[in-house]
Amino acid sequence: MIRAWLLAAESTGFEAPSVKEFFPPVALFADSVFRMTRINLIGMLMTLVLVVFFTLAFRRPQFVPRGVQNAGEVALNFVRVNIVEEVMGAKGAPFTGYLTTLFFMVLAFNVTGFVPGLQIAGTSVIAIPLMLALVSWVVFNVSGIKHHGVGHYLKNNLFPAGVPAPIYLLVTPIEFVSTFLLRPMTLTVRLLANMMSGHLLLVLFFSATSYLLFDAAGFLKVFGLAAYAMGFAFTLFEVLVAFLQAYIFTLLTAVYIDGALAESH
Repeated sequence: MIRAWLLAAESTGFEAPSVKEFFPPVALFADSVFRMTRINLIGMLMTLVLVVFFTLAFRRPQFVPRGVQNAGEVALNFVRVNIVEEVMGAKGAPFTGYLTTLFFMVLAFNVTGFVPGLQIAGTSVIAIPLMLALVSWVVFNVSGIKHHGVGHYLKNNLFPAGVPAPIYLLVTPIEFVSTFLLRPMTLTVRLLANMMSGHLLLVLFFSATSYLLFDAAGFLKVFGLAAYAMGFAFTLFEVLVAFLQAYIFTLLTAVYIDGALAESH
């Protein structure tokens, strides 16, 4: 049966999703340096959505919030209470603005993966996760240097207290790679891989649904319903993943900032 399905797919030109999904054609300004793809437009759109939402929510704040202001305060309180205060306590207050912006940027770019008409996450292309990871890397390192001074900050990170001096020959290079090189890489790859794999699965199931229902022959059409059910289930799962990845990215950034401000490691 599987052999017949594959042969039928081959004969009608069914094409499984590939990395080409993440290189869409130019949508605007094709012949200029300002050319934009659908992913660029999605990034601009979701940035505008965030700006409009929070502007409307806090343009005229009331003592008793209602409507859009109430939604905005719930959103801000989630990050402040569940990430900033949970990880950093009172010393996290100066970073609330940055961490809130980070959380909602990642979330907004994630959810476009299952929004009709957009259907690809802005974070499924490396530029955005890498940019956000590098900004977070700059924030926690600059914060640590401002708090401790360059020398003390490097000593805290590269020469952990309580380690015998000869062991530093092994520990110091590991700490350097882990703190200053791997952190932005792991932040980037974790977010990118989750959003890429989610997009590929959704494209696979829904393109299989279309093929099986409209192009496949005979009883193979029945499997179109199963493919649709799986696509629907994975869409719901992607809703959860979009939120979790925004939460994890922001939480880890808060952990890194907290570690940079700590007196010793």
